[in-house]
Amino acid sequence: MEPDTGLKQQELDGLVGEILESYRKYPGTCSIDKDNRLNQAEIVDILEEIRCLLFPGFLEMKNLNQDAIGYHVGELLEDVQYRLRKQVARALYHSENAPRCPKDAQRRAGEIVKEFLMTIPSLRAILETDVQAAYDGDPAAFNTDEVILSYPGVFAITVNRIAHELHRLQVPLIPRMMTEHAHSLTGIDIHPGATIGEYFFIDHGTGVVVGETTEIGDRVKIYQGVTLGALSTRGGQSLRNKKRHPTLGDDVTVYSGASILGGETVIGTGAIIGSNAFITSSVPAHTRVSIKNPELQFKGRVSMTELGQEGFWKNKCDMAPENAADGMDMATLI
Repeated sequence: MEPDTGLKQQELDGLVGEILESYRKYPGTCSIDKDNRLNQAEIVDILEEIRCLLFPGFLEMKNLNQDAIGYHVGELLEDVQYRLRKQVARALYHSENAPRCPKDAQRRAGEIVKEFLMTIPSLRAILETDVQAAYDGDPAAFNTDEVILSYPGVFAITVNRIAHELHRLQVPLIPRMMTEHAHSLTGIDIHPGATIGEYFFIDHGTGVVVGETTEIGDRVKIYQGVTLGALSTRGGQSLRNKKRHPTLGDDVTVYSGASILGGETVIGTGAIIGSNAFITSSVPAHTRVSIKNPELQFKGRVSMTELGQEGFWKNKCDMAPENAADGMDMATLI
């Protein structure tokens, strides 16, 4: 029989007392005796229902048909309205202008949710351009169904557009909870305060960061690892509500690993920012910014030359092994 190595009752009682004391000592990390705690699982579930309204037939467990679609949409709207209103009413107590009473909270929440639901047709219109941008911009995409069902960039953009509308309506906490849910699933971190134009595409997406005061124009494309961030956050809360993040004009492309920082930094229309560029000042329109190729060194039996930006070998002969007697087909090396 193995010995019992668990806590004895006296030890357990002592530990409970220490933990309770820590609750009293650090109240900022507790939410006890509060009636307005937000339910994260409920918010994620509401988010999925909103996505079903935005992309009907793609996300539901059952098949939809034209005869029943009106009933289905009405049922979804009623459920979202009821559940979201409850969560928004709770969230309002976390704002600087908290409601005076539960009745006031319910009234304000009802107005906010009504205004949000009225944006669904316009959300569908702009998401149509985002889906098309993903399909048009990626030769690996088979069709737009694949884009909607499997592209992390489209998922993150969809959640951000939903959250942005709630953020615009000054709903506390919930928009950030939504975008952080998308962040945890995709690795794409877009603050709900960011303003993003139509036909927006994030290719691959992992490691993308878009800060709160970022402004992005129409037909912008960015790749994995891009940061649109603040030049410095040493000012902390004193920087709140100030423009800290860059502005990207229309038709800008930003390649992987690039960092564009600062609230005064403006990337002009049609500019192209190459991989790993570090930008802290404005770039004129129709300018191409790139990092000079590093010097590459190769050691081994294969004769090689420095690679160009495109990553091609200078010629096929450079790829031939020193001992060609092995009969290896050159085609296997290309």
